[in-house]
Amino acid sequence: MSSLELSEQTEIDRTKVSAKKIATARRQVVDWFQQQGWKPFRFQRQAWNAYLEGESGLIHASTGTGKTLAAWMGVVLEGLAEQKSLKSSSSKNKRNARKLTPPTRVLWLTPLRALAADTLGALTRPVDDLELRWSVESRTGDTSSTIRNRQRSQLPTVLVTTPESLSLLLSRPDTQSQFADLRLVIVDEWHELLGTKRGVQTELCLARLRKWNPKSRTWGLSATLGNIDEAMEVLLGPHNPSSIENKKDNSAASRVLISGVKSKKITVDSLIPDTIDRFPWAGHLGLRNAPALVAAIEEAASSLVFTNTRSQTELWYRTILAAKPEWAGKIALHHGSIDRSTRDWVENGLRTGSLKSVVCTSSLDLGVDFSPVDCVFQIGSPKGVARLLQRAGRSGHSPGKLSRITCVPTNAFELVEIAAARDAMEAGFLEGRTPLANSLDVLTQHAITIAVGCGFDSFDLLNEVRNTYACQSLSDEQWAWILDFITSGGDALRAYPDYHKVIVDEEGFYRVTDQQITRRHRLSIGTIVSDASLTVQFMKGARLGTVEESFMAKVNPGDQFFFAGRLVELVKIHESTVLVRKAKNNEKAQVPRWMGGRMPLSTELASAVRNKLDAAAQGKFADPEMKAVQSLLELQQSWSHVPRQDELLIERCKTREGHHVFIYPFAGRLVHEGLSSLFAYRISQRVPITFSMSNNDYGFELLSSSEAPLEEAILNGLFDVDSIDEDISNCINAVEMGKRQFREVANIAGLVFNGYPGNRKTARQVQASTGLLYDVFKNYDPNNLLLKQSQQEVLERQLEKQRMLDTLQSMRTCKIIWKPLLKFSPMSFPLMVSRLRERLSSESFADRVRRMQESLEKAAGKDDTREGKAN
Repeated sequence: MSSLELSEQTEIDRTKVSAKKIATARRQVVDWFQQQGWKPFRFQRQAWNAYLEGESGLIHASTGTGKTLAAWMGVVLEGLAEQKSLKSSSSKNKRNARKLTPPTRVLWLTPLRALAADTLGALTRPVDDLELRWSVESRTGDTSSTIRNRQRSQLPTVLVTTPESLSLLLSRPDTQSQFADLRLVIVDEWHELLGTKRGVQTELCLARLRKWNPKSRTWGLSATLGNIDEAMEVLLGPHNPSSIENKKDNSAASRVLISGVKSKKITVDSLIPDTIDRFPWAGHLGLRNAPALVAAIEEAASSLVFTNTRSQTELWYRTILAAKPEWAGKIALHHGSIDRSTRDWVENGLRTGSLKSVVCTSSLDLGVDFSPVDCVFQIGSPKGVARLLQRAGRSGHSPGKLSRITCVPTNAFELVEIAAARDAMEAGFLEGRTPLANSLDVLTQHAITIAVGCGFDSFDLLNEVRNTYACQSLSDEQWAWILDFITSGGDALRAYPDYHKVIVDEEGFYRVTDQQITRRHRLSIGTIVSDASLTVQFMKGARLGTVEESFMAKVNPGDQFFFAGRLVELVKIHESTVLVRKAKNNEKAQVPRWMGGRMPLSTELASAVRNKLDAAAQGKFADPEMKAVQSLLELQQSWSHVPRQDELLIERCKTREGHHVFIYPFAGRLVHEGLSSLFAYRISQRVPITFSMSNNDYGFELLSSSEAPLEEAILNGLFDVDSIDEDISNCINAVEMGKRQFREVANIAGLVFNGYPGNRKTARQVQASTGLLYDVFKNYDPNNLLLKQSQQEVLERQLEKQRMLDTLQSMRTCKIIWKPLLKFSPMSFPLMVSRLRERLSSESFADRVRRMQESLEKAAGKDDTREGKAN
């Protein structure tokens, strides 16, 4: 007997239904697989057995290899074994079909509302085919009021929902009774939630569900993740209190990590330009690669074109459609700011195969199954290995099928990143997600949510939240501060009744009794805080989507801009609605800019890039991408140096602008922003000097009118990590950055209310409110824990403090390669251009860059080994 068969026999002995019924149900499930033309994978059977054993765990498998059915069919098998035959199929039974379905057994948490419909279809299919009398429904922000009202009295057997909607359910006093028979919670795409405040919100919700149902099981699904063991611990909690009914000793549940099919074939290639400029700058290839991309799209039956920002999505959709006007109606675009009805139409077109191609952002990254898609394109660098793998999995989204992704570089150095990402992916070097700890703003919101619902005892809730990874180190003092804050507003706001949200009743229970506070809190539940958005709508009423208020503040009536793939003209802004009309072609029309488009190169991908450059320094150019940039890197080696893994390259030159210093730590743009400011500050403490700065993912530039004493500064601790917090606070606008970050913390903790639907506050109003609170706390309550959290988040999230510390430590041990330049090298050129871009208009900027490129190429063409005279 095999180990798998033995496991199945053990499970049968332990389940509360008979072994015969379990065996019958198992045959039904296997037969259903065969009817689909499938055979259950070993990891799927392993997951079913683990569920029936009462175990919790995490299923880790490549995209499109059957994770959903691995997590789902165990509870389906259990339901089939327990289901009793109806004695009658009368019309009365049919009318009361919903009442005859079991109460809620399964919660399926999805990180995106867009996934809910697709998940519903995947879960409902076997339920219907196997005639399992379960109701399967979703509850998200898109759910109609009719369905919501029906669910108010009775939730379905299986509920697909989001972390925010689950939190809303926990704010209802009767939710515990509705979840009395909860057997299983499945958290889909756990890697997307891990390391975010939504992940912390999910952890806290899971802790409450486990308290209500200690015997329930929790399973997570993850496709692409580096720190998989830690991910499982965060999901299940460091002290999982579950006890399992069918374990004879009633001991705590074990945790099971199940690895799925790992042999899925993925092809990564590139659209390599015919010619490579040896002096590239960010985005300079850009739309020049459009003809090659259009030709590749034409060859594919159905494709997705991923970009890294919503602005790029609008630009590339317009460019592709201009090249192929006959594709109107056959291609579309998809991003999170487009109206929900349009996104639904696009997603359905992908499922049915009626759309040839869709230009999209990460809005289509996750688990939606678009089986007809046979090719994926990535515009620009993926910035991370896991992101490339995730997007590749959108094609061939079925077990055994080939997934293919073709990368379209927007500058020559991105060819190096593409080759590096492929190497890292093949070696299994994926990024991990660092879990958050003690997010007190999220915990504050959660405490009020529970107080709005059934109320809580302070000691019980403290023990409950300490069973989460995020709050396991929560101190008694921190908890006491939160309780004081939600009941009295803390030291600074004690005199204001609006901040006395929670009361303590005669029994010592914390409750919210004020209906206005209850309503406002429910409207504010969630951890996603973005710039205030305005609805874009045609004068005659058709809704296009939402655009950020910060962009519209720069647009005047009569100005034109592209949105949702259309060229529109602003008529006026009325309250929170942007009224537009169709416009004629205008080359100068703007494209909206959304926040959050500056992803840094991940640590894993940056390391892989250094490996590629190390090989190039030794004359090794193995990949097609590396061969394409060989002349560029050989020129870099000739005019300067290609740094090895253990080297820190520092280039210097003098031009009419002043003295340039280029430093290349390869630590990502956020770290380089912090390092450039830190170095400028530390040098200026030794000599009176002022710097202009620029940075990218490879390094940063310091420009000064006089020569900086760099060697002396390094000898005197330029790379030291001591006093870094104080130095960073002095060298950046810490107050302004802290205020911006505090806006998020204040929103989540409920310090500000953004208004009722249809009457939302503007971004300026919200910023003014949070800015005032920031100043009040800083001046009168400096020990306010939310204030301290926002200051810490500036360091960790906006400057990647830990990565900065690691980079400084590495720089201290590297061999420094000093290279004087007589002309800008291929690596320094994009840094210089980045700084120049901030001072010139787009037209004069492009012209000037082109002239500089021509001058440098002319010098390089005369003698690749001869250094020329500085500009």
